[in-house]
Amino acid sequence: MTALVSFFSSMTGWQRGVMSVVLGIVTALALPPLYLAPAMIVGYTALAAVFTGLARKRSAFVVGWCFGFGYFAISLYWVGFALLVEADKYAWLLPFSALGLPALLGIFSGLALVLALAIVRRFGLSGYSRILVLALCWTLFEWLRGFVLTGFPWNLPGYAWGGSAALSQFASVVGVHGLGLLAFVFAASPLALAGAGSRFRRWGPLGISVLALGVIGVWGQARLQQNPTSYVDGVNLRLVQAAVDQKDKWRPEFRRTFLERYREMSSRPGIDDVSLLIWPETAIPYFLDREPEIRQSLGEMLAQNSLLLTGIARTHAGPRLPGTPFEYWNSIQALNAKGEIVATYDKHHLVPFGEYVPFRAVLGLLGIERLAAGRGDFQRGAGPETLPLPGYPGVGPLICYEVIFPGNVVASADRPQWMLNVTNDAWFGVSAGPHQHLAIARMRSIEEGLPLVRAANSGISAIIDSYGRLTGHLDLGVSDILDGQLPGISASPPLYANYGNFILLALFLAFAGLVMVLRKSEDTRSDT
Repeated sequence: MTALVSFFSSMTGWQRGVMSVVLGIVTALALPPLYLAPAMIVGYTALAAVFTGLARKRSAFVVGWCFGFGYFAISLYWVGFALLVEADKYAWLLPFSALGLPALLGIFSGLALVLALAIVRRFGLSGYSRILVLALCWTLFEWLRGFVLTGFPWNLPGYAWGGSAALSQFASVVGVHGLGLLAFVFAASPLALAGAGSRFRRWGPLGISVLALGVIGVWGQARLQQNPTSYVDGVNLRLVQAAVDQKDKWRPEFRRTFLERYREMSSRPGIDDVSLLIWPETAIPYFLDREPEIRQSLGEMLAQNSLLLTGIARTHAGPRLPGTPFEYWNSIQALNAKGEIVATYDKHHLVPFGEYVPFRAVLGLLGIERLAAGRGDFQRGAGPETLPLPGYPGVGPLICYEVIFPGNVVASADRPQWMLNVTNDAWFGVSAGPHQHLAIARMRSIEEGLPLVRAANSGISAIIDSYGRLTGHLDLGVSDILDGQLPGISASPPLYANYGNFILLALFLAFAGLVMVLRKSEDTRSDT
């Protein structure tokens, strides 16, 4: 280990930059769908070793940025697939997506190393305390990544825990950011073997990490065994995954064809027992508010007292007043057997360049438009809310990537009894993207202690219980229906659901306190 640390810490210039990119790529292999946990140990241990050899903030930024670039370039490669749906218009942007997005996100990891180096130098830290400071700064900037420029907290380090149902249960206590902090601390602990001092100083961090990981795993397994999946009586679900090709989705000549496909799949045997029929994001290529005949025909396929919950583009009902702008929303609407719209939710966290163009006053002049069909921008909804459904448990609706924001997926003042995530991952084809999206949704269930129903146009549709377990799913690219019961909520809201980021703050303070203890210990040892 000492020889490896010397090798990594002695690297300079372009060699250090290239190695950092490679380490980022290796670390990303621990994320879904691969979940190669040893890759995270290699990546974070080597990054911490490189960090020990840094003396200048500029070098620290370059190392962190290069690591982040490699990490995001390999784990977000699928984002560019959306540009190929209309390749004649957007393929020229592919290099900007493949290189620009990782370059932008790499700034966060670069700044994390700059801050960590500044703290280490300011307090004269050495040994394992340096690793803890690096882990704290890394987690801080991962948290900031969820807010800056509307936020994009995709592929957080904590999602690597999702490969184990038992280990991932700890998200109910510390949340995915807490898991990320622990992942860095645990994965980089082998670096202490190269340090000086007593056997405990060298072996202690690794031993404590292994022990803590074992305790978390045993606790998580016990949590799962003591809480088998329960179900809500009388609430039967049917999810429709029609696998509509994104290239044809909004072509006028196919609108009726796709609507009939959904009707036919929905009406298959068993429809009379369905309580909630669920279609994915923008499943209906019409403004349902303005189509009474379509509403009536959809209501006719529903059993009495059942509801259709569907993703849809919504505009103002009725005629538009002269001089008023045309506005529309990405929404979920609930329709009853009479063809009446009984509930509506409007998406509030919109996708930059997908649903609106940021800085439109400037970028619009360059001819840049959003990728989704139509001109102009979607309007924003009010925020997380609990949607009341006549006769059924209230639901926390989430459209597309609204599910990726930990601690901001349900209304805190009026908690729902389940979450519904409708999405259209067909933009990203057969890639890692839909698998990562599903893993993110499962983590929200564990954090909130709520079941989550996920309806995706092309997959992966799933029913997830309040402990992150799949009770049913449809594979990516399959055109089929999924029937199942609505799982029940956990016995009580998890710690993270109650306190959110205060838990992360407590973890930060605990590790910061440990850093101070280690520093004092190191000072005492140097004096003797």
